[in-house]
Amino acid sequence: MAMQAAFAASMFPQLAQRRGSDRAVVVAPPAPAPVRVAMRSGGAAAAAARGVRCRASLIEPDGGRLVELVVPEEGGRREAARREAAALAHRVRLGRVETEWLHVLSEGWASPLRGFMREAEFLQALHFNAIRGGDGAMVNMSVPIVLPLGDAQRRAIEASGARRVALVDAADRPLAVLSDIEIYKHNKEERIARTWGTTAPGLPYVDEAITNAGDWLIGGDLEVIEPIKYNDGLDQYRLSPAQLREEFARRNADAVFAFQLRNPVHNGHALLMTDTRKRLLEMGYKNPVLLLHPLGGFTKADDVPLSWRMKQHEKVLEEGVLNPESTVVAIFPSPMHYAGPTEVQWHAKARINAGANFYIVGRDPAGMGHPTEKRDLYDADHGKKVLSMAPGLEKLNILPFKVAAYDTKQKKMDFFDPSRKDDFLFISGTKMRTLAKNRQSPPDGFMCPGGWKVLVEYYDSLTPSADSSKLREAVAA
Repeated sequence: MAMQAAFAASMFPQLAQRRGSDRAVVVAPPAPAPVRVAMRSGGAAAAAARGVRCRASLIEPDGGRLVELVVPEEGGRREAARREAAALAHRVRLGRVETEWLHVLSEGWASPLRGFMREAEFLQALHFNAIRGGDGAMVNMSVPIVLPLGDAQRRAIEASGARRVALVDAADRPLAVLSDIEIYKHNKEERIARTWGTTAPGLPYVDEAITNAGDWLIGGDLEVIEPIKYNDGLDQYRLSPAQLREEFARRNADAVFAFQLRNPVHNGHALLMTDTRKRLLEMGYKNPVLLLHPLGGFTKADDVPLSWRMKQHEKVLEEGVLNPESTVVAIFPSPMHYAGPTEVQWHAKARINAGANFYIVGRDPAGMGHPTEKRDLYDADHGKKVLSMAPGLEKLNILPFKVAAYDTKQKKMDFFDPSRKDDFLFISGTKMRTLAKNRQSPPDGFMCPGGWKVLVEYYDSLTPSADSSKLREAVAA
């Protein structure tokens, strides 16, 4: 840790001074190269997750053990759980976002949570950005993971005195059983204000999952009948925390650094990732492995859909921009809030449970433009500052990355040099999307040709119909 802090101080002395003495600051430009290793299966990985302590060589999950809530197949237990769920009197139907949260909870991304939040956990997450674990320690949990319930169903459940309800999909197929339930008020305004720092209209997650949701919340302990699958050709990339830990152990990783993205990978990203791995090697690590971890849940309408992003990431690997030998590519199943410094804590915390001990954070993480004003919703630097101070994230090393831009002299992406600032071109996400929509090429060296072609093909696939902005991602099958 001392070696890491020394490296941070040499690279980013101003950040090292800002961070408290109780936390090590490790600052480097982002991460290394991606690998297509995603094979989803049960067996050892599932067994490792179920109440068994993780390997000592990887960072401990929150609470010391990964929570795994999928019912085992052994002894007919899964079929018995399915029959039990089908026989329950009350069924709560899950929408797309609620099913994604069920997926998140079932695999232990939110460990030590064992189900949708009860009121005490909800209030702690909302007001403290942390919850108290079974051992009394505070564990980071910055976004509420809750299940809305309508008033009529609330009255029916309470009148019956039921303590267990079935959770079902749109086709009424049982997905899980929620036990020892608690129903409490869903104060939407308070939730929105504290999560996003505004109640302005037009927040994508709010419009999708809160505004028209029930006025009550139901929490309890989960038993998930079987692993959540989407049957969209990408399930092999949806590795659980236990499966990722098995893969990191198989590779003998002595450091894991995670990079989340919801956009196509350009050569600036690749530079940052590769340079981070180089810095970690210089710090004395022998085999640091990158977790390239695109977000796979709900995203706003103008983001590139997951299926196209994964095609683009494949081209980045195929063309050698990133090294498959030192990278694991997997999909993070969480929905996206666009809640800036509040949400980025959740993104970092979840990667601890997957085995990452370094987390790469850039400019305005989890941010977006203000929905009603022409400005960013959050200060671009607040995300990385908050991560360096967040309660419950003390064991995670935060890696703010250096700024990369297009060097017009060298005709490639490079780290920004203020002494010759006029030589650099900053290509924003908006500019990149505009170029792709218009079938124009970016400067040579901005993105690998195959990756750019995928992006152009995506925008070509959009028809100028009234429904084109409503393009939807796959939902759990």
